[in-house]
Amino acid sequence: MTKLSKKMVKAINEQVIAELESSYIYLNIANYYVEKGLCGFGSWFKKQASEEVEHAEKFIDYLHSNGEKVVLADISAPKDKFKDDRSPLLKQIEHEELVTSLIYKLMDLAIEDKDYRTQEMLRWFVSEQAEEEEHSHELLDKYDRYGKDLTALMHLDKELAQRK
Repeated sequence: MTKLSKKMVKAINEQVIAELESSYIYLNIANYYVEKGLCGFGSWFKKQASEEVEHAEKFIDYLHSNGEKVVLADISAPKDKFKDDRSPLLKQIEHEELVTSLIYKLMDLAIEDKDYRTQEMLRWFVSEQAEEEEHSHELLDKYDRYGKDLTALMHLDKELAQRK
């Protein structure tokens, strides 16, 4: 079996931490919305947080399947203080764009290393990030359309609660 480069192992370990930090960010957003009485938004972001942990686990499993060691590091608490109900949605977009850039850097490294297995694994994440960014923008668009109308906002909150 071809070994992963030391740079790749380090970068994937860093991505594990980035994914776990993403989970914290989304739990922070979920808590914000629940405390504001928008439990559907809170539920949606709790599920988002769980997905981020699953992403970290995929990277961990990939390292293990390649005989590499996982190195976990400290995760900082989110520092975001939201000024209104729209702000967390902007944070989500900003954060997903950051994560996409991190995935692209991993892909760039895999291409540089001619590491075809890692490129194949990362293709799933490239597609996933496109979906995440699309959903983030859709949610902000819906909020912008319905957020000023309390009845419509409650309908959106109910819709978000249905996420599986």
